Amino acid sequence: MMSLLEPGMYVRHPNQPDWGLGQVQSNIGGKVTANFEHVGKQVIDTQVVVLIPVFDPSGS
Repeated sequence: MMSLLEPGMYVRHPNQPDWGLGQVQSNIGGKVTANFEHVGKQVIDTQVVVLIPVFDPSGS
């Protein structure tokens, strides 16, 4: 599933809801770089953390 995350997609970190919405910058070898609203750029190992895809970032 995490291999389906592509640049431009939005995600949330399941253990860090205070990070806010993140936008995927890259996904290389299971390492996803995402730019989160409140903490900036983070590299997430998707073998350790399963990011939650957000299909409607506006919430409507």
